Amino acid sequence: MGDDTSAPHVRVRNRRGEGDRLRGEIVAAAVALLDETGDESAVTLRSVARRVGIAAPSIYRHFSDQPAIMLAVVRNAFADLDEQLRTAVEAADAEPRERLMAVCQGYLRFAQAHPGRYRTMFGGLWAPDPNESSVTQEDLAALGLASMRRLTEALRDCVAAGAATSTDVSADAVALWLGLHGLAHQRAVALSFPWPPDIDDRVITALAHLTDG
Repeated sequence: MGDDTSAPHVRVRNRRGEGDRLRGEIVAAAVALLDETGDESAVTLRSVARRVGIAAPSIYRHFSDQPAIMLAVVRNAFADLDEQLRTAVEAADAEPRERLMAVCQGYLRFAQAHPGRYRTMFGGLWAPDPNESSVTQEDLAALGLASMRRLTEALRDCVAAGAATSTDVSADAVALWLGLHGLAHQRAVALSFPWPPDIDDRVITALAHLTDG
């Protein structure tokens, strides 16, 4: 993908003290480019600056390099994912099993609705080198922890209620996430595959060790 994915526009300069607004506009532009192209390589300093309507060097006041912009994009994406999971749980039945199902279905819906962001979050294509960029190993390790905790808590509640037989909730929550990720990925790349209509429930029930009922 080239950098000229959209026409530039003339941006009204921020007044003094509005630097946070420009930072937000930079991140929003990067998200828009990612959504439009589905390719994180399209998010460059030049393409983002063009979308915002600023000179590329102006970005350095807020982000030290392109990986720093992408880190902000991915952090926002994980925040959006966690908010979707929270909303799904709150709208679900009070039964632990239904709440776990809601978390899992919310995850799958997010992956389907935001394929470009999802691939960047989990696809392994965005892999900044902590030795070659401003992004640290600690930054990367923190990504997705809130959503994983939400999934783990939902499974733990099922065990406490006798709705699941897991004896290692933390490990089984990871296994469940891997199953959801695999399903989300394969649905995105194998569009013509005849997926069983209840494949979601089958994956969730098996990996969460849910009891009948």
